[in-house]
Order: sequence, then structure tokens, then C-alpha cells
Amino acid sequence: MKINVKNLFKIKKQKEEDLKYPWYKYYDEDKREIHLKDISIYDYFERSCYSHKYAIAIDYFGEKITFNQLLEKIDLCAKSLKCYGVRENDVVTIMMPNTPEAIIAFYAVNKIGAIANMVHPLSSEVELKDTLIATKSVLLIAVNIAYEKINNIIDETKIYKTVLVSPKDSMPKILNLLYTITKDLKNKPPKSNEKYIHWNLFMDRGKSYDKDVFVTKKLKDDAIYLHSGGTTGTPKNIVITNESVNAIMEQAKIVFPKIGPEDRVLAILPMFHSFGLLVSIVSPLAMGSTIIMIPQFDANRFDKLLRKNNPSILIGVPTLFEALITNPYMINVDLSNIKYIISGGDSLPVEKNKRLNNFLREHNCNVDVIQGYGLTETSGPCCLGAFDANKLGSIGIPLPSIVIKIMNHDTLEEMPTGEIGEMCISGPNVMSRYLDNKKETDDMIITDQDKVRWVKTGDLAYMDEDGVIFFVQRLKRMIISSGYNVYPAHIEEVLLKHPKVQLCGVIGIPHPYKVQVAKAFIVLKKGIEPSSSVEKELKEYCDKNLAKYMIPKKFEFRESLPKTMVGKVNYRELEKEELK
Repeated sequence: MKINVKNLFKIKKQKEEDLKYPWYKYYDEDKREIHLKDISIYDYFERSCYSHKYAIAIDYFGEKITFNQLLEKIDLCAKSLKCYGVRENDVVTIMMPNTPEAIIAFYAVNKIGAIANMVHPLSSEVELKDTLIATKSVLLIAVNIAYEKINNIIDETKIYKTVLVSPKDSMPKILNLLYTITKDLKNKPPKSNEKYIHWNLFMDRGKSYDKDVFVTKKLKDDAIYLHSGGTTGTPKNIVITNESVNAIMEQAKIVFPKIGPEDRVLAILPMFHSFGLLVSIVSPLAMGSTIIMIPQFDANRFDKLLRKNNPSILIGVPTLFEALITNPYMINVDLSNIKYIISGGDSLPVEKNKRLNNFLREHNCNVDVIQGYGLTETSGPCCLGAFDANKLGSIGIPLPSIVIKIMNHDTLEEMPTGEIGEMCISGPNVMSRYLDNKKETDDMIITDQDKVRWVKTGDLAYMDEDGVIFFVQRLKRMIISSGYNVYPAHIEEVLLKHPKVQLCGVIGIPHPYKVQVAKAFIVLKKGIEPSSSVEKELKEYCDKNLAKYMIPKKFEFRESLPKTMVGKVNYRELEKEELK
């Protein structure tokens, strides 16, 4: 009898892999790794459209755009960008809520080989100025309600043209008129001039451009700048390559095999956030699904949103699902159409998970919520409760081509099964670097002896015998408010610059809807007495220097703050006192 050496070697290799990567059991053998073509994000998207050109890509207040029409609009926007002098590798900042124009601009920037800097529309003047300068942005595409703060800082940057977009621009005629009367007339953005141009006029300019605008870019080329506080909480520009985004799209096809052109995805999560951009918009579009664009989410109208749009995919953060199950008008809403309901952005406690699953059953939904995990530094998702790995209380298993190790925080040795350590992540989703910040990059990413790059997450977790991961807590001091990362150290840094503040400490306190919000403990400088006017002054100062979701909800004035043995503010003591 002949012995097939190749088969024996294959069996041995498979056993070794199963021991090393226990989560492999949940994937078919050909689905454990992804294989990417060396192309850009736009190129990937365009190729994915061939089989469903005439399907609906975007539904915006009932105004529908097919994939073919979307490609045409992207091409026109790309031509307009070229007309206004945007070159390959230039940076275009997109400061938009979820509107069709934001998607069109995102892909158009990538098509011409430029880099999209995705910025929160509610960023403070200081934050906006800092990111425009740090990224060397040359053109800004922004929602028109941000005009005033843009105008206050734009001359200090290299921006030579700002394209102003109104949320009404893609609305149906009647809604467009209503928005003009109720919103745009109040905002009074300027008429088009040397510095500013409105979206429709900007797009018209591209009609005269008759050259090809597509630029061939590679997987490893920079594509997007996203934003995070990293390990210290100081805002950083995270460089994401074409590879990271294309990897997420390929991974999504494996873990969500039922998603296709017949599906409707409710895009509530914002585009400037990695979770919102890549999970609720870019990936579903690559699979041919319709994106229902929601520029401003109102929790009180969640029931109407679901009744009117009948989505088959719900993607959100825990606070969004809290709004779902506490909405008093959800009684008769039928959720039987839901195929997937995905939670990310923050951990979903077991009891809330159970409550949500029970709520879904009561509303005829036949699926449980799937919990995932990711960082902006991993371009969003890297772990998901896919298939049978959706164990209650877990964050699931690594996505295809992702490897997660639980390491000793100090020694970086791999921890045994079931023991708690720091999550470290490798794979194609890992960011390229922090822009112009080698020190922080080196602190965040380690390279092992095999030259594999690992992101140190700063999060504690353990892995069970099946390779399923359970999140425990954060190592770093960070507040999660409505799914947004809020870094106390950054808030403190801003407050300490105020002329009346001597010392401050910021902690997270419970909030019935946002889970947590920031509270600032303030020691004023000698001779300044606490008062409502001082508190008002600090609030106005924060409003100008911090994003809205970072502004402390409470201020408490004290004569002194508790200190550690080495003289630092004792945050744990403040938290204990707050609990009492």
C-alpha cells in the first residue's frame, strides 16, 4: 500500500494550525485567509459593481441612486477635484455627516490617487485647524453648518478651496425646499467666491474636464486618515492603506455570506468613524446592498425609521441598541426582516445582550445580536462573533487573515488559554502608522522576530479553548460615550491651558443613555472663587476647543485633588468618591 506523503504532511500541518489558531474550526479551510488583488479602494468598488449596476446603492430620504449613477457621480466629482488642482497624494479633508455627497467625495478622492482625511463635523475650531495643518490638506469638503468655525481658522491652513455641502443637496424636491426654509436660511453660508464654492457648482466644473482621472494605486499606498487618541489620548492622524480597507471588504463577504443586493443597511453610524465608514457603508456597498443614509439620528424616532425603511441589516453601538429597546413606540414594530444585527464601538454587557436578544424575539426577529471588536488602529473590525462563535459575553473570533494573541502586558509572552492578558493584533487591517509620529507608532506597534507587526490594544481579554475571545477591561484610561472614544488626558490638557485653572482631573461617570460622560474636577488658581459665571466660562471654552462629545457634562470645583504617592492626580480615588 502506497503512503501519500503529501496528504500526511497536509494533515500534520492542519493539526498544527488548529492548535495554534483554535478559531480555525469555525471557518471552512478556504475561508481562513483572504487573498487581495493589488488595487485601490475605488478600483475594488468599481469591479464589485459589474454584476449589479442597476441595483439601488443609496436611499436618501426616498431619493434613490443606483450603483451605475453612483459611479458616474464619483467620476464627475473626481474630474472636479482635478479641475481645482488636487493631485495624486494630495490630502482632501471630508468633514461631513452621512449624505450621498460624503460617499461620492470619499471614492472620488481615492480614484484620483489622493488621500481622504475623515473629520467629525462637530470638531472644534482648534481640532479642525490642527488636523488640516498636520495632514497638509489642500481642499476641504464640509457641511455648510460648519462654515463659521471653518472661516475663523481657514487662513491659518493650506486649504485653498472649501466646498460647502448642504444636507438638502440630494434630498427630494419637497424636503429640499423645507430644509432650505427651516435650516439653510438660518445658517446663511456665503455665496461662492474665491475661497468657497457650493457643491452643485463644484460638480458642474467637472463637466468640462475631458481627461481620464483614474490613478492606479497599490495596496500598500496611503488611502485614508482617521483619528484616535492612541495610547496617550492626544489626537493623532491614523494612516490607513488601501490594503486595510480592501481586506475588511473581503472579510465581510466571508463572515456575512447572506448579504447581497436585496439587502438594506441602516447607515446610522457616522462616516468619519472607522466602524461607520467601513462596516456600515463601504463593506455593504461592495456586496451590492442598499445604504439608507441617515445624516442625523434621532433616538425618539427610531420606530418610524424602522417602519419606513424596513432594513435587513442593523449596525450600531450599545447606546443605539439601548435606544431601540427603550423606545416606547416599538411595541408593534416587526423585525422579522432582520438578517444581521451587529454591535461594536464598545463592549455590550451580558445582561444588556440578553435584554436585546429577548427584545428581538418579542419583535419576531430570528437572530441574536453579533458582538464585534476593533480599533481605529486596526481600521475598525478585527474580531466578530461569526457563525457558532457568537458566545454570550464574548467578542467572537479573529476575522480571516487576522491573528490575535493574548500577551503578558509587561513581558509580551503569550498567555495560556483562559488567562487574562493584553490583546495584540496582527493582519492586513493594521494601520500603517501615526502620521509624522514615530514615537507613538513605536509605542503602539511592535514587530516580532518574524517581522510580523502587532498592534498593542491596551485592552485586557482572555481566549477560551475554542479561540473565542472575551473582553475584560481597558488598560488605558478612556471613556466610551455613545460609542466615541473620549480621552480624559486630552480634556485635561485643554482645561489646563485656561488661565483660571490650576489643576484638573477628568473621569467618566455613568449616564442613562450615553453609558458614560466626562466629569471635570477643577482646582482654580489662587484668588479666583468658584461661581456659576466661572463654570459658564469653562463650558464655553470647552465648546470652542473640544469636540461636542468630549465636553464634560459636569464640573466640580475643589480646593485640592487626591494625589498618588508620586504626586499625580489619583483618578481611582476620584472614581471611588464619585461612586459614594
